[in-house]
Amino acid sequence: MYMKAAEKFEKNKMENKIPAKERIIAWPRMGRIDIPLKALLVSLGANVVIPPANSNEALELGVRNSIEGICLPYKLNLANYIMALDKGANTLMMFQAPGSCRLGNYTKMAQKTLKSMGYDFDMVIFDMYKSKMKQTLQAFWHVTHCINPFRYYKGFSLGFNKFFAIDTAERLLFYTRPRELHKGDAEACYEKWLKITDETNSVWKAKGLKKRIIEDFKKIPIDKNKEVPVIYLIGEFFVLLDPYTNQNIEKELGEMGVEVQRQIMFGDWLEHVLKPSLFYRKESHRERSVRYSKDYMKRAIGGECIETIGDTVYAAKHGVDGIIHISPFSCMPEIVAQNILPKVSREEDIPVMSLVLDEQTGKAGYITRIEAFVDLVKRKKRQRNKLLSYTTY
Repeated sequence: MYMKAAEKFEKNKMENKIPAKERIIAWPRMGRIDIPLKALLVSLGANVVIPPANSNEALELGVRNSIEGICLPYKLNLANYIMALDKGANTLMMFQAPGSCRLGNYTKMAQKTLKSMGYDFDMVIFDMYKSKMKQTLQAFWHVTHCINPFRYYKGFSLGFNKFFAIDTAERLLFYTRPRELHKGDAEACYEKWLKITDETNSVWKAKGLKKRIIEDFKKIPIDKNKEVPVIYLIGEFFVLLDPYTNQNIEKELGEMGVEVQRQIMFGDWLEHVLKPSLFYRKESHRERSVRYSKDYMKRAIGGECIETIGDTVYAAKHGVDGIIHISPFSCMPEIVAQNILPKVSREEDIPVMSLVLDEQTGKAGYITRIEAFVDLVKRKKRQRNKLLSYTTY
């Protein structure tokens, strides 16, 4: 396999505009994808550039260079590319998705825009829904020309274990933050482990990160008897994972005394997308969503539409107190989901609120709506608990 790859790259050397050793690779910012992906690429011998975290400056840059009506994730992705190219990147990486989600067209649009701005670069597209691991390996071969199997083992082991460690830290942060006795303990613990995870370069140590993170979070004093409502965060992939884009909704809810449970986690998603189905023994998030959404949707139409519906039904049947659905303005799959959710909310008896985000979204109005919804959820939870206590009595 690796010999064939080597022969292929020797044959295609003339077609590669930038020699592998000269490649400086960058990708869009989305949550903490920078930590595991950097570990993977550096293990393969690549040079990387990480653009600054999403910010008002990045948003302004993206809006200025985007067509009117395109969704917020594209504008931020484009800004990430521009900032990375300005820092010396010459190879850009991006995922591609099927269906009605315009993510599949992002790369073509971004390429055209960036070329018109005078940038010179290669674009590498990961169409992971088409051929999973094979296509992903080919893309990494293309950007690094690495054919050493031991480097791939180290890179993917480091990357996956760091993804799972970050997912674990986030879940524990969501659970601990509304219950902590000293405000800020959970956040400090989370930030500490992000730094440790980023600095871990040993596969053996990376495999032990999850256990160490769990042990450290257990040391945080919490109120175990506090009544804490649980709210699922569902919706479009990018806005769920990027704190700047969703205006730190997880932190805001935690400080209002709510336990957030985000249904899309990077490690889980990547494991399902990249692992051959033969080795993926548990039911995936997508498979669960299809099963639970069957009374409202017959098939996936792209993006996270079917996950949005399936997660809402699943939440209602598993005692979750409320749903907050967040999506970028003009996101087609989530527009479909948003129109189905009122029926799901009525029939499954679960409160649902939809938040649509773009560059015009104001923080004050956004927080006011969340506060009102949290009050409703808490009141409904108290009424349900009171009814249960009367029934028990």
